Amino acid sequence: MKDIVTQLIEVLGKEAVLTHEEAGMRSAGVWGKPRNLDVLALVRPQNTEEVAKVLRLCHEAHQPVVPHGGLSNVVGSAVTAPHEIALSLERMNHIEEIDEINKTVTVQAGVVLQHLQQAVAEQGLLFPLDLGAKGSCTIGGNVSTNAGGLQALRYGVTRQLVVGLEAVLADGTVVSSLHKLQKNNTGYDLKHLFIGTEGTLGVVTKVVLKLEDAPKSRNTAFIALESFEATAYLLGFAKEKLAGTLTTFELFWEEYYRLMTSPPSGFTPPLPHGSPFYVLIEALGQNPEKDQQLFEAMLEEALLKGDIVDAVMAHSQHQLDWFWGIREKVEYAGQYHGWVVAFDVSLAISDMDAYIRHIKAQLSHQWPEYYFYAFGHMGDGNLHLYVYVDDDYESTRQQIEEIVYTPLQAINGSVSAEHGIGLYKKQWLALSRTPQEIQLMKTLKRALDPHSILNPGKIF
Repeated sequence: MKDIVTQLIEVLGKEAVLTHEEAGMRSAGVWGKPRNLDVLALVRPQNTEEVAKVLRLCHEAHQPVVPHGGLSNVVGSAVTAPHEIALSLERMNHIEEIDEINKTVTVQAGVVLQHLQQAVAEQGLLFPLDLGAKGSCTIGGNVSTNAGGLQALRYGVTRQLVVGLEAVLADGTVVSSLHKLQKNNTGYDLKHLFIGTEGTLGVVTKVVLKLEDAPKSRNTAFIALESFEATAYLLGFAKEKLAGTLTTFELFWEEYYRLMTSPPSGFTPPLPHGSPFYVLIEALGQNPEKDQQLFEAMLEEALLKGDIVDAVMAHSQHQLDWFWGIREKVEYAGQYHGWVVAFDVSLAISDMDAYIRHIKAQLSHQWPEYYFYAFGHMGDGNLHLYVYVDDDYESTRQQIEEIVYTPLQAINGSVSAEHGIGLYKKQWLALSRTPQEIQLMKTLKRALDPHSILNPGKIF
């Protein structure tokens, strides 16, 4: 009997299948230490029909398959073992239709997020999912991890942006629901089986996404504050005063702001160091004059009332790049220390201050000299945390994770806000999900993938 790689070459053609040696010339991921792929083969189908053929063959042979997008995932969702086949949708990278009337776009799963943003912007439209990895991450990966990002406060996470979806099940069955309906209450909404499930239930091949009108105004400011209570108040105040245009509310604890705005980072501080909290706030709207007036009036009133210490607005593209660089160039923390343990957690805004204080106290008790950086999407309850304690990464990671994750259970928080579970968080899943929920997940997995060939070993 022919081996599975030979069968795949016969079905798809040699140009679509990279052997172990050929695939080994390619990178295994964007983040972490540089490493090359170590896989049985890398398969690159051109369309949904070819994806179905691949999975049909692999299902029959009980051959494990790991879907690959832009490889920017940070929780091990796309880690592939030497006996597994990597399934890359990089050749399925076409934007099939931009529908200006219905404000939707139909794309193949291999489209890079930034390419999609640019294409719809040329038509006067906006796809509001916005991530630091937008230059490499793909739409299929965004869907499979239910990506959140910098504008989720206003537009929601990926789940809220998906209108229709096509996916291929483990046995090669194509499930296609590529409608453009905003309301469709006919039975189960099956697309949610594939959003946020990290390729364990099916491979997403096409998506219909919701678009918005491109903004005509953009008002952005850095703000310094004296207390966490003041930041929480400012969030509500900005929502009230900005007439529905508030899009981004990014919170930085002082340690992160100081790291990112001190040599040798390359960024100078927009506001002086010394405040315990800083906020990057942005509002997008359709009325430039009115929106700017509202934004400036909001800042002025907050200053006069003493709710904020200081504020500075961006008045040029250079300043926008400067402000946003401080938020988006997060990889600098790892470069500065050599490595950091990175977290993305979700919790109620009312619990954030006490949670961060608790983590600092625990880290200080264990390691008197530690580095801890907290920042994130405060408006939707998502914080990112970076921790460095010493150079012994392997022996300290587990201890750090226990300090960060364990308190979340008591406050009904989540060990993953937007990055997924993958391999690296699976041991902590039970802190955020009940045994009954995990059992139901396993039941769904067995029903849709009885041989467990799709991204095996991930999530649970």
